[in-house]
Amino acid sequence: MQPVSDLPLAVRRGIRVVLADIDDTMTRDGKLPAASYTALWNLHDAGIAVVPVTGRPAGWCDLICRQWPVAGVVGENGAFAFFMDGSRLRKLSHPDAPEPTENRARLASIAEEVYARVPGTRPAKDQFSRLYDIAVDFREEPPLLDFDVAEQIREIFESHGARAKVSSIHVNAWFGDYDKLSMAKRLIADRLDLDIGSQSANLQAVFCGDSPNDEPMFAAFRNSVAVANIAPFVDRLSHPPAYVSDSESADGFVELIETILSSR
Repeated sequence: MQPVSDLPLAVRRGIRVVLADIDDTMTRDGKLPAASYTALWNLHDAGIAVVPVTGRPAGWCDLICRQWPVAGVVGENGAFAFFMDGSRLRKLSHPDAPEPTENRARLASIAEEVYARVPGTRPAKDQFSRLYDIAVDFREEPPLLDFDVAEQIREIFESHGARAKVSSIHVNAWFGDYDKLSMAKRLIADRLDLDIGSQSANLQAVFCGDSPNDEPMFAAFRNSVAVANIAPFVDRLSHPPAYVSDSESADGFVELIETILSSR
């Protein structure tokens, strides 16, 4: 991984869209600092689209899409994307995401097995506003558990045929063949007329993340960036990011945005 300051000048000048995880990427200690929010507005004012790509629930994504300066938001690890069409909120559902209520009972049953078998685990507090997945909290609120526990949670869900991803705070599990990357591609093609599968369009995009559930994005984007708190996970990644910030979390995100905008 190279320092984010090594992002070539020509690449910085060609960026049209910044995609980024939220928790522990834009945020610090669970809060969105003023500097991160200002960075989002600075991108917006420079004509660069912003697309948060998150495991957070539909309820959060509704608010983000309405109140943040974003072109759209991908939620629940790729089950859907929201965007504003004038003053109307629109939704793109992933074609491989089942109906929201279809697997709720199965996921809840597996989650109960997790809570019984892995001490200290519990439902994420944002579960009430989720449509497609189950989120198990292992590190957002006390007791703060280590990442070996997260791997146990993931393995239990996968043993039942569910998909599961580890973030910096939750393990998210769902049924359906979708992920952050496939939904992000659909949203960007629809809203920005960019096919990020093509080399020229891929060079016009940057992705920034912080944890193992961002790995498909790190692999897909030539201009993939991680904030410095990726360090504990690097050995777990088959596809690490191309660049890394000097600073952690929100400070690292702001570092990336300032690097991009310094060329404008």
